[in-house]
Amino acid sequence: MSTNDIPDTVVADIHVGHAYTRDKAAYLRRLKRIEGQVRGIARMVDEDKYCIDILTQVSAINKALHAVSLGLLEDHIAHCVVGAARDSEASGDPQLVQDKVKEAADAIGRLLR
Repeated sequence: MSTNDIPDTVVADIHVGHAYTRDKAAYLRRLKRIEGQVRGIARMVDEDKYCIDILTQVSAINKALHAVSLGLLEDHIAHCVVGAARDSEASGDPQLVQDKVKEAADAIGRLLR
């Protein structure tokens, strides 16, 4: 059954994948690289490397995680929030978009802590 066979009010409620799905491979590559960096820091600590060198690597990991977070947030806004706005307009229920905007704002708040 295609979405053409389903009433528009139902199509609006169908969640088709996550926003990051099309970039999933790129996200996974970045996360595997970050994972390797974390293992590298553990090795540095085990080998008693200079603390400033370790802190430099921690900073690089934080920057990489920040980039992943911002990408996921951008994807969420472009896909989920915009989709909720469309669904909200179609259904006449403003709560749909308000919930997604709050969700995004909460995520931003967690990133800023």
